Amino acid sequence: MFPKSWLGAALALMLAGAAHAAPPIFVLNSLDADISIVDPVSFTQVRRIPTGKEPHHLYLTPDEKSLVVANALGDSLTFLDPKTAEVQHVLRGISDPYHLRFSPDMKWFVTAANRLDFVAIYRWQPKDPANPLQLVKRIPAPKTPSHLFIDSKSTTLYASLQDSDELMAIDLATQTPRWTIKVGKMPADVFITPDDKYILVGLTGGSEVEVYDISAGGKTPAKLVRKIATGKGAHSFRAWGDQRHVLVSNRAGNSISKIDLRTMSVVDQFPGPSGPDDMEVMGDGKTLLVTSRWAGKLTMIDTVTHKVIKQVKVGKSPHGVWTLDHMPRQ
Repeated sequence: MFPKSWLGAALALMLAGAAHAAPPIFVLNSLDADISIVDPVSFTQVRRIPTGKEPHHLYLTPDEKSLVVANALGDSLTFLDPKTAEVQHVLRGISDPYHLRFSPDMKWFVTAANRLDFVAIYRWQPKDPANPLQLVKRIPAPKTPSHLFIDSKSTTLYASLQDSDELMAIDLATQTPRWTIKVGKMPADVFITPDDKYILVGLTGGSEVEVYDISAGGKTPAKLVRKIATGKGAHSFRAWGDQRHVLVSNRAGNSISKIDLRTMSVVDQFPGPSGPDDMEVMGDGKTLLVTSRWAGKLTMIDTVTHKVIKQVKVGKSPHGVWTLDHMPRQ
């Protein structure tokens, strides 16, 4: 038998270690209908969590208590603990949630129904855990709404329409479209600058990012002001975390471009092997995670040396990636 003092000390050490354990990395395997949980220290896959069909994107709830995974073909949302990766509950009956986002004021939750051609606006009701989302309106958005972004004032929702080469603006208060404009070929992700003056549109069907003036707050149609050459298949954005730079993955070009939002120009380039898609910037501000969709891997990149330092095999067609240990989203 060990003395009680030894046992107490050992227990205290175990609890301290658990409290300081690095939060897990979540990778959504779109064609496997599950999530890979990756240990950030060993950079190994430690387990898989089943979801509904085709989990593509994920988002943290405003209270930071749940990570929400949107299962497009599963018509469901999976809520997980962002610290432990334990499943909290599954919300069913959410039609085709491909992309998702909360408004900054915590009032609205929106989804892009990619295959059903509408944008859904829900009222966020966190005090009713059994029914946290109340459907307010489904807005027709032909064709193929892809990615969403909401301005910092929570007034205007922007949606890219992938197969009609358009950008749509929707008034959140009235849930009505304000305008729709033509953009470049196959628009995917969209990103609004911290000052709400510009929206960037990644053109997966091209090799560039288009920049539009939205300083009127969505009241008048956006105006094209610049085209930034990045790489073939410009697709997904991730803020660097300093309110000045944003990354865009060039999925067909196997590269990642760093854009200066003040000059609207590419200031750095990183490798992005095997179809880079969604990205995460780790809390150290220099480590970049990117899903390599064609290889079924999660790739770690050192942005100081510009080298791929690690890869881990995950599931089929990995898409979204997220961890609690990250740089700010703006």
